[in-house]
Amino acid sequence: MEKQAKRQAPSLAVKMGISLICGLVVGLLLLFLRESLVSAGNEAVWKTVNDLFFQDITAQGAEKALGIFYLIGQLFIRSLQLIIVPMVFTSITLAIGQISDTRTLGRISAKTLGWFLICSFFALVLACAAGSALYHAGLFSAQVEGLAESAGSTGANPMNVILNMVPSNITTAFGSNTAVLAVVFLAVCLGLSMNALGEEKTATLRKLVQELNDVVVVFLNYVVNKFGPFAVFVLLARTFATYGVDYLKPALAYVAAAVILLLLYLVVGYPLIVAVGARKSPVIFLKKISKVAVFGFSTSSSAAALPLNYKACTEDLGVDETIASFVLPLGMTINMNGTAIMQVVATVFIAGCAGYPMSLTQLVVIALLALIASAGTPAAPGAGAIVLFTILSGVGFVNEGAILAYSLILAINRPIEMLVTALNVVGDAVTGICVAKSEGLLDDAKYDQR
Repeated sequence: MEKQAKRQAPSLAVKMGISLICGLVVGLLLLFLRESLVSAGNEAVWKTVNDLFFQDITAQGAEKALGIFYLIGQLFIRSLQLIIVPMVFTSITLAIGQISDTRTLGRISAKTLGWFLICSFFALVLACAAGSALYHAGLFSAQVEGLAESAGSTGANPMNVILNMVPSNITTAFGSNTAVLAVVFLAVCLGLSMNALGEEKTATLRKLVQELNDVVVVFLNYVVNKFGPFAVFVLLARTFATYGVDYLKPALAYVAAAVILLLLYLVVGYPLIVAVGARKSPVIFLKKISKVAVFGFSTSSSAAALPLNYKACTEDLGVDETIASFVLPLGMTINMNGTAIMQVVATVFIAGCAGYPMSLTQLVVIALLALIASAGTPAAPGAGAIVLFTILSGVGFVNEGAILAYSLILAINRPIEMLVTALNVVGDAVTGICVAKSEGLLDDAKYDQR
C-alpha cells in the first residue's frame, strides 16, 4: 500500500502547476477586492488586510504589521539564499576534482573542455542577443508603480569583476552571497589542488566535500519539494495583491522567449555544430538523438538520462566507448548549455521587471556567471532556481521587484527546466561526437546507418 501511495503522489511539476494556478486565482481575486475597496472609499479596510497578510514588515512604518504572506515568502527566499555558497562551492569542487584523469587522457580532455566551451559560448551569445533585444524593446519591462529604476552592483570598469574573483580573505568569500565568483575561484583552486595531490592523499577531504554536497542536495530537495509549492502560492498571491497583473505580461514574454531560444538551439544550433565540427549529417543526428532529448525532457534529470545517452552515442552514433565514458559523465556535471540560456534570459527578464538598467558590461557579467554557476548545478529538481538566485545575487539584482519577478519564474519555470535538461544531455552527445571524430574514434558506418 505504501509503494502504491508513493506512486500516486503528485510530482513536483504537478505541485508547482497547482500552486501557480491557485496563486494566480487567489491573487486576481485579491486584486479585484483591493480595487473594489479602494473605489468604494474603503482604503482603511484594505490597509488592514494588507498589513495582516502582504505588508513588508521590514519597511519603515510597518512595525505593527503581521505580513503573514510576506513572512512565509521571505523564509523561503532566505532558505534559498542560505544554500547558495555551500552548493556552489561543493558542486564545483567535486566537478573539478573529478577530472583526475586529465594527464592520462591529455589531448582528449583538452578537446572535451574546448567543445564544452564552444557550445556554451554560442548558447550564451544567442541568449544575450535575444535577451538584450527583448529588454530594449520593452517586452521585459513591467511598469509598476513604486518600483524606481535601480543600479546593479557591477562597477563601470568590467576589470573589477576579475579583481574581485580573488578574495583577500577567505571569510569574505563565504560570508556574502554577492561574492559568487570568489567562491567559484576557491572551489576551482581546491579541486585542482586535490587533483595535484592525488586521490590517496585527499581521500578524506574528497569524502568530506562529497558528504557536504549530499547534505546540500537533501536540504535543497526538502526546501524545493516540500516548501516550494506553498511558497510559490504565497509569493504569487502577494505579487498580484500588491502590484497587480503588470508582471503577468512580461512573464509570458519570458516563457515564450525561453522556449523559442531553447528549441532553436536544440534543433538548429546543435545540428550545425555537428555538421561543422564533426562533418556529419545533422538530420541523422537529430533523428538518433531525439529519444535522448525526449527522455531528458520527461525525467528532467541529466543523471537519469545518462545511460540512454551513453547507449545512443555508442550504438547509434558510433562514438567510441572510451570517449563516451569520459565525455558524457563529465558533461552531465559541467556542460549545461540549456541551463545557461535559461539563466541569462531569466536574469534579463528580472532586470526589466525590477527596473535595473542593462548594459553590455552587465550582460557579459551575467553570461560569465551563468556559464560558471550552471557548471556547478547539482542533479536535483529545482536546482536551476537556486543557480538563478546565485546570478541575481552576483549582479546585485535583489530589490523587492526582483524578488517578486523571481517568484513568478520559480512558479512557471518547471516546464522550461524540463526543456533545459533535454538541451543539456544533447549537448553532451554533441561534444562526444566532435571529440571522437577529431580523434578518429567515430564509427562512420554506425553513424550513417539509418
